[in-house]
Amino acid sequence: MKTYQKALEQIGKIRHSGKILSKTMKMLKAAALPGVSLLELDRLAYKLIKEAGAKPAFLGYRPYGAKMAYPATICASVNNVIVHGVPSKYFLEDGDILKIDLGVNWRGGISDSAVTVPIGRISTKEEELIKATEMALFEGIKAACAGNTLGDIGNAIEKTINKKGFSIVDGLTGHGVGNELHEDPVVYNTGKPKMGMVLEAGMILALEPMTSLGTSSIVQLADDSYATADGSISAHFEHTILIREGEAEILTE
Repeated sequence: MKTYQKALEQIGKIRHSGKILSKTMKMLKAAALPGVSLLELDRLAYKLIKEAGAKPAFLGYRPYGAKMAYPATICASVNNVIVHGVPSKYFLEDGDILKIDLGVNWRGGISDSAVTVPIGRISTKEEELIKATEMALFEGIKAACAGNTLGDIGNAIEKTINKKGFSIVDGLTGHGVGNELHEDPVVYNTGKPKMGMVLEAGMILALEPMTSLGTSSIVQLADDSYATADGSISAHFEHTILIREGEAEILTE
């Protein structure tokens, strides 16, 4: 039977990677203001990661289904774009909803995290979507302990979003992480309690609810990013976590 548990030495590397990622993400959030370009944020992320003695995990990575290797350090997805948005010369505007996704590789230990950042003033409904998506992530993390299942995680996320009246987007999931950027198992954002793989201490997972104000349907754009099919606003939060006997350890907080 295949195990997804990580060795202690590797867990230590991933934990350190997560600390670098967390510090970098805080700087990116602070820098994401009206008038700042997505390319400026990407350059800042690259600089901070290299200064910390690490590598950008996304740069040059080619995920399944992508037409090309990823050309940047961060994913910068604006408004209806959910994930994998490529940083461009676009200047952020008041009212934008920016999703920043970031991966860090420190000596072969890889971490992955994402946040949704409101730029200036946004609507009450958009604020509610962002809060609900972040809440869903933490409800999923609460369910992620040894002895529970992947279905318990998905169910916790799904219930939180459904209760708020928003949509979980189709086809985009969390995943194992640590040795590679994307590993098994797949971590769905929907599920039934006590169904699916049983979680074991030492597993490292990236949980990442992705939601929208409108449809759950998505489309793939020319740059390999994914957007809501109806153009509605989306949100995305992600943490890399270590499964333990009790509460999971968040490695990217």
